[in-house]
Amino acid sequence: MLNILWGAMILIGITYGMMTGRMAEVTDAALSSAKEAVTLCITMAGIMALWVGIMEIAKKSGLIDGMTRKMRPVLHFLFPRIPEGHKCMEYISANMIANFLGLGWAATPAGLKAMDELAKLEEDRRESSRPEKRARAAARGTASNEMCTFLIINISSLQLIPVNIIAYRSQYGSVNPTGIVGPAIVATLISTAVGVLFCKVKDRWSGAGG
Repeated sequence: MLNILWGAMILIGITYGMMTGRMAEVTDAALSSAKEAVTLCITMAGIMALWVGIMEIAKKSGLIDGMTRKMRPVLHFLFPRIPEGHKCMEYISANMIANFLGLGWAATPAGLKAMDELAKLEEDRRESSRPEKRARAAARGTASNEMCTFLIINISSLQLIPVNIIAYRSQYGSVNPTGIVGPAIVATLISTAVGVLFCKVKDRWSGAGG
């Protein structure tokens, strides 16, 4: 769908440029935008490398494990059916910490691993309750409540320091790149609170109905 939308916008722009005799401007804009995109990618790659490295150091130093232990009450509230000490909790906490610091790219690897572990956990549950051969296939095709909750929280992503947005604003010449911090905290706090409330309500309804 996005390919269709972007393709349509590009086609409309080129057509409008041809009809108004501004193809030179369209060509210049395409070339300058391509150059700007490369520059931005290099800038963001450096920022990503820095913060992903910091997250890796934090993990190997035991800082992530320590923060995971501190976050246990929150994690238990959000995911009450995940067994204590399950491996996915480490990945979930690493994802949440990275998102909290505004490091969406650094959060992605941990998020993918968390989803994989949650899928395995759901497979084990279904196989223990339903020993048929189709249990594993059914588990792979259905997201658990924990997977849905994790996805919603990951999307809402409470952020203390929106590093990526600050980098974008700085790249494009913002006078005050960090001016977005306050509004970002308020916006993501509200979105996360609404997301958690929605998950809890839906989880209660599914429990009552199931």
